[in-house]
Amino acid sequence: MSDLLPIFPLPNVVLFPNVFLPLHVFEPRYREMVADALAGDRMLGLVLLRPGWEHDYERQPAIYSVGCNGLMSHSEKLPDGRYNIIIRGIERFRIRGEDYSRSYRRALVEPLPETAPAIEDRHALAAARTKLTGLLSPFLDRTGDSMSASALDDTDMVNALAQYLQLEPLEKQALLECASTRLRAEALIELLEMKILMARTPGGSTFSH
Repeated sequence: MSDLLPIFPLPNVVLFPNVFLPLHVFEPRYREMVADALAGDRMLGLVLLRPGWEHDYERQPAIYSVGCNGLMSHSEKLPDGRYNIIIRGIERFRIRGEDYSRSYRRALVEPLPETAPAIEDRHALAAARTKLTGLLSPFLDRTGDSMSASALDDTDMVNALAQYLQLEPLEKQALLECASTRLRAEALIELLEMKILMARTPGGSTFSH
């Protein structure tokens, strides 16, 4: 990672490693950030804003310290200066310090790599994949969708589900902060089981994907 990583704080988006995310960039400070990144290594760090961010949004609202950096794999500059970009998540990080010398925030970050799982973790991930598929099948069948993540390996499937399922931002942040993919898979299973149980309760809420 660069010594200072451009930081893109968002109120409801969490990026996971090796998952693609389309974004529309319209604020002047973040247009500048994208232009600078495109002129450099094309890397951005996505972080989630902490609750209460609305009161300080124009300055430096509080953010969670764990985020994910991403590579801009595609960018389109619109005639009015806005950007449509696609980011591919690369690696989790922890913020160690911030720099406010530009219109947008930059941070000194510590990488949080997720090492290749050991044999027992691979077995646990395979079992978790089977469990997740079973939990989600009724919802996929109801909407006529198929398990489009079937071509992904176990790690990428867990990260894709964590990002694309319509979970609360704080739930996604908790999943991102899990120290390994195995722990993330186990936490995601517990979360989905809880939501399914709530959906079966009269007056309970449900979720979609």
